[in-house]
Amino acid sequence: MENPWDTRLGFWWIAEDHPDAPAIIDSPDGPRTYAELAGDAHQLAHLFRSLGATAGDAVGVLADNGNTLIEASLACQETGLHFIPLNTYLTVHELGAIMQHSGARVLVIGERFAPLLDGLDPVSPETATPGTGPSVLAIGTIPGVPSLAAARSAHARTPPTDRRAGGLFVYTSGTTGKPKGIRRPIPVGDVGQIANDSAVFGRAFDFRPFDGPMLVSTGMFHGGSHSYYMGGLHMGHGLVIMAKFDPEQTLRLIERHRIRTGYMVPTQFHRLLRLPDEVRAKYDVSSLHSIVHSAAPCPRPVKEQMMAWWGPVIWETYGGMEGAATIAKPHRWLEKPGTVGRALRGVRLFVIDDDGNELPPGEVGTIYIDNGVGFSYHDDPDQTRSAYQGKRFSLGDIGHLDPDGYLFISDRAKDMIITGGTNVYPAEIEGILLEHPKVRDVAVIGVPDPDWGETIVAIVQPTAGAEPGDALIAELTEFCRDRLASYKWPRRWEFREDLPRTEAGKLYKRKIRDEYVAAASSQEQS
Repeated sequence: MENPWDTRLGFWWIAEDHPDAPAIIDSPDGPRTYAELAGDAHQLAHLFRSLGATAGDAVGVLADNGNTLIEASLACQETGLHFIPLNTYLTVHELGAIMQHSGARVLVIGERFAPLLDGLDPVSPETATPGTGPSVLAIGTIPGVPSLAAARSAHARTPPTDRRAGGLFVYTSGTTGKPKGIRRPIPVGDVGQIANDSAVFGRAFDFRPFDGPMLVSTGMFHGGSHSYYMGGLHMGHGLVIMAKFDPEQTLRLIERHRIRTGYMVPTQFHRLLRLPDEVRAKYDVSSLHSIVHSAAPCPRPVKEQMMAWWGPVIWETYGGMEGAATIAKPHRWLEKPGTVGRALRGVRLFVIDDDGNELPPGEVGTIYIDNGVGFSYHDDPDQTRSAYQGKRFSLGDIGHLDPDGYLFISDRAKDMIITGGTNVYPAEIEGILLEHPKVRDVAVIGVPDPDWGETIVAIVQPTAGAEPGDALIAELTEFCRDRLASYKWPRRWEFREDLPRTEAGKLYKRKIRDEYVAAASSQEQS
């Protein structure tokens, strides 16, 4: 029997060798075979070049989950272009800033995002010249903007000449005021071979050739999500794409399509666990083999419950678009609950104190990564320099290594609270409160306090039917007393109907903190 790893992999070779294999099994835009999807990508490759995009230029796509993001990514991958998947939560200002900062030559935008074009000076494809700004094409109908469907129809579905590899160009999710772009270097070599080599990415998580389908349930603009669904395609895993995450629909799709692989974020786990027991029991999830999560801290109780439900199929990875750092295999996580894993081959991890000294196992400090490659933020040497200490760079997280080299993360450095001279990590408190049955979501922040430096505030979104007020505060306070040291107890409580999170599941802490401080200041003045 042929070893599946002896088979040619990578999207382009699979499209040649297995043209009728399903590349997209289910999607808001319909299914596609590998051959059909390759033809769609070739068409966009010709279109982008016709608009003046040349090797090294960037193409931005602002679209809801569906086939266009994949087609555009593949088109860039065979024309030497940088692909920018744009966050669907961007504001007018943020989109304009990213387009200017990246120098993107083309913007493909869905019709529901038309109001964001008010911050741009779009150029007609017929009059575009280098340096005039992006040519804008509409998915659907936007008055005054050429249709993507019409523009692409004039182009062939055959491979472009002078094929060359492209790269990924990702921007942060907009939680800070300044765009932070990471432009991946473009590999050199045969496009088919480079895609084939990308299968190694999936192999690290035990993705096996042609052993799909893969579920796509997060926002496809997210850099982590993009890495995994493209990794799945390179492995021959047909994609089942959700328009939007819904907990029960996720279970329904897992059962219907016998899902094997996927990428998720901890917020999705939390929402799945909130389903009634009878709903969770209705669906067969035994087909699951490798579900990878990253992007935000996963509270230990949440992951323990998911492992008990789905089995040891949940993998964890730590890192960012700046560079991957660790992998926690399911059985290793069960041996060391709470770890984000051990360093990848070729990566070294360090924990550094405020004076730049390397700390021994067990001591908490800032986590630094040395992957031998490094990265830089696009057109921002100051921000790049601030991330480095020598050849080592940091993603801004705090944690420690154990004696076996397994990494444990405490929190983001910028979210750490110093109260009475003691460091407090909000993620720990949030993880505890999320265990309470009346807490749907929670953000813990530090706010200025004249006596303590900072005081701890818990902003809670109660579950349906839970009555916010003094009785619930007393109940939650008592819950914390049994599980947290006294200096970690929230001293103030607030209730809200909703808390803003990114598609990756990260809380918009800066926005939450600013809103809380502004509201508190207003109350004091009144």
